Amino acid sequence: MIACSNNRLQISGSVTMDNVNSLLGEGVKAIQGGSVEVDFAQVEKMDSSAVSLMLVWLREAQRNKVKLRFLNVPDNLQSLAKLYGVAEMLGLSVAS
Repeated sequence: MIACSNNRLQISGSVTMDNVNSLLGEGVKAIQGGSVEVDFAQVEKMDSSAVSLMLVWLREAQRNKVKLRFLNVPDNLQSLAKLYGVAEMLGLSVAS
């Protein structure tokens, strides 16, 4: 689920193959102008589809000239992004 408030998207619950398409659409609608922060602090469960979701949102933000920043990204999601070689692109810590 995504809650939108003042250019901040609060992701909660799960980000998995089962619901990534609905999250994708909600996020794309919210990425419109200025800058947007996506907060993962309330995400309880995720799989590798979360990395794909972040990449699509980043591409959409770049297309719309929106500054996109990911906040409170869980360690396991950061590890997946690092494994796939996209952590730096997503603005995530790449420390070993």
